[in-house]
Amino acid sequence: MDLSLHDERIVMILGDVSVYLFKDFNDKYPNRLFNMGICENTLISVVAGLSSQGLVPFVHTIAPFVTERSFEQIKLDMCYNKFGGNIVSCGASFDYAWDGATHHCYTDLAILRLLPGIEVIQPGSYKELDVLLRSQYDNGNTTYFRLSDHPHEIDLPVQFGKGAVIKDIGAEITVMTAGPLLGNVLEACRDLPVNLIYFHTIKPIDRELVARYSRTKILVIHDAFGLYEAICEVPNLRVSYHGLSDEFCGWYGAVHDIRRKLGLDPKSLKEFIKNTIEKTGS
Repeated sequence: MDLSLHDERIVMILGDVSVYLFKDFNDKYPNRLFNMGICENTLISVVAGLSSQGLVPFVHTIAPFVTERSFEQIKLDMCYNKFGGNIVSCGASFDYAWDGATHHCYTDLAILRLLPGIEVIQPGSYKELDVLLRSQYDNGNTTYFRLSDHPHEIDLPVQFGKGAVIKDIGAEITVMTAGPLLGNVLEACRDLPVNLIYFHTIKPIDRELVARYSRTKILVIHDAFGLYEAICEVPNLRVSYHGLSDEFCGWYGAVHDIRRKLGLDPKSLKEFIKNTIEKTGS
């Protein structure tokens, strides 16, 4: 809200989601917020048009619909034309697990990072969102912010494009993760002899930080595709992935239920990492 006080170019485009959360904004700036309904492809095209006129648009709705469904519009209307704008989603990975596979979203980071010129950000906490939104909202690039209803509560230094070293004990195994899942991963790693690295920016990935641990075996733990692929851009790594398999998740429930079924709860993660340590040492 306070950004809009100092920047009259900010415009909000909603896809019939979170409308009442922006009531104060709409009351104060009725000509700068438009709820256009469930028409995600059109939302992206409208944002591109607003950007072309010198405005700073934000578009917000549910992750699978504004990314997977609207990939072509993001590709052509925004990135190809080099129009800046902010795509802010909710419902990351399995936040809407109770609505089934149509509302799951775990490919957004992977597909969007392939587009030239885009920035891909997965804030894991409220602090990360606040810092990164302020630093990137008016950078002239298409920027994707992937939000979750289940943020972690770990206080970390935040700088766009830079990862954070949470634990470095000179171990032979380095765990790398991103976003809200950090809470589970940190709990699992707390008493284990591993290094732990965290990312909130998926593109550009902090290649320098990744390369610093190239001598170790890197274990990427994430509840989406995209982080592993970004890390693998750095050459000469020994890296493996633990998270999603090559099949649709057909389970219903809450996000914690799905993480447990995928082996991404703290207890399962601890056992998996311990087994990896034993195999590495044998």
